[in-house]
Amino acid sequence: MNSLSPLLLLLLAPLAAMVAIVMKAPAQRTAAIAAALNLVLSIGLLFLYHAAQGGYDFVMDCPWAILPGLPPIHFHLGVDGISLPLVFLTAIVSFAAVVVSPGNIRRAPEYFCYLLLMSLGAMGAFISLDLFFFYIFHEFALIPTFLLIGIWGGQNRQFASFQITLYLMTGSLILLAGLLALVMAMPPDARSFDITTLQTYLSTHPLSLASQSVIFPLLLIGFGILVGLFPFHSWAPPGYASAPPAAAMMHAGVLKKFAIYGLIRVAIPMLHDGFEQWKYVLLILLLGNFIYAGFVTLAQKELPTMLGFSSIMHMGYLFLGLVTWNVIGLTGVVILMVAHGLSAALLFGLSGEITHRSGENRFTELGGLAKPAPLLAVLFSFASMASMGVPGLANFAGEVMVFFGSFSAKLIPFAAVAIYGTVITAIFQLRAIKTIFYGPIPARYQPQSGAAAGEATGMTDLNTLVEYVPFVLLTVASLIIGFMPFLLLHIVEPSVSLLPFLK
Repeated sequence: MNSLSPLLLLLLAPLAAMVAIVMKAPAQRTAAIAAALNLVLSIGLLFLYHAAQGGYDFVMDCPWAILPGLPPIHFHLGVDGISLPLVFLTAIVSFAAVVVSPGNIRRAPEYFCYLLLMSLGAMGAFISLDLFFFYIFHEFALIPTFLLIGIWGGQNRQFASFQITLYLMTGSLILLAGLLALVMAMPPDARSFDITTLQTYLSTHPLSLASQSVIFPLLLIGFGILVGLFPFHSWAPPGYASAPPAAAMMHAGVLKKFAIYGLIRVAIPMLHDGFEQWKYVLLILLLGNFIYAGFVTLAQKELPTMLGFSSIMHMGYLFLGLVTWNVIGLTGVVILMVAHGLSAALLFGLSGEITHRSGENRFTELGGLAKPAPLLAVLFSFASMASMGVPGLANFAGEVMVFFGSFSAKLIPFAAVAIYGTVITAIFQLRAIKTIFYGPIPARYQPQSGAAAGEATGMTDLNTLVEYVPFVLLTVASLIIGFMPFLLLHIVEPSVSLLPFLK
């Protein structure tokens, strides 16, 4: 075993917090402290990472287990310019999700332990360099997702929990089959679970095209189900609509990025011939994310469901950037993963506040909320503009690089559809802003005898520091990346440039 890595602290902080909560420590405060520590540590790692040289840093490799018939399993941790921004994303969204959760929620210790387990699982998946732990940590994060929806979710939570469990467990099993097939297809003396070893070997000794043609679609379908690739997307909108806001923030903002990260880290570089063979199938499917999900989003009548379909639509940009497989397109994908995670978490968190404070999430029953809740209106507008790709916010930098990458890869028709997707996004996000905050007050809330609008609706704004700090934090992070994208560019691009088979 080599020296301990600071990455280990990213796993120990939520684990220690869970133990403390079980031992009767204040649940929300303990979870918030652990999440804050991880946020500070992730920012420190961004500054300490040796970005110019690219590659892995803060590496720790510890032999863990030997299973009969399988290669040795190592507890192998490390980050590079691709995974480190996702570590930061996990930390900041985890902190926001913990703080926005109500402290008086029923079964609070259990609830905050599940949130911490989601954070621990996502963090472990992004820093693991062994396929076993890469997979297992993600499964750790999925289990509390199902429980959070089934126990603390809203309407239709039982159906939504069952559906999301069925879909995501199916995707996980298909992914597991693909990962095992990848390892076992290698010569016996070259088999390994180590991601760096596999990538180095397979870049010079690729598997046969016949093997890749079978294994790559398994990984594509497995990862595709987990991220909501059309037509495997139907679990997401009802799941997010029924989930408690913190769970929706964590899953839409962080866990969905695991699949895109897995395609960059494992599937495409290790099975590149299979990727080239299935590339145009992937291009056709991602059009469904733009066209089908985009128009279905326009038809939604409830805010959480609209945001769920919107999140599915925006996965199309990430898949388009993946297909380019060039430096500018993939760098854009990594930046857009962070940007989308920030904006999606912000939108789902604010949607939860609107629903909780007004008692409604239907557009027909919302209106005129800008007067009693101006801060909510401003923050929701910022989040919507980020989702639309407005310049100055983080999504714009990632989307522009994806577009340039697709032009460079001569995928102009698909880029044109993606650009049109920004128009669709602008339509439904601007309509939501207009209806919720500046539309007419619903008839049942019309002021009686001169009552003020806020009194009529019973709506209150974000007032205390605890209420608005997590949302302001996500907004500021999006603004910083939007105005100064070079802060991430100089970290991401050198590591992306080391990926094999770049065009």
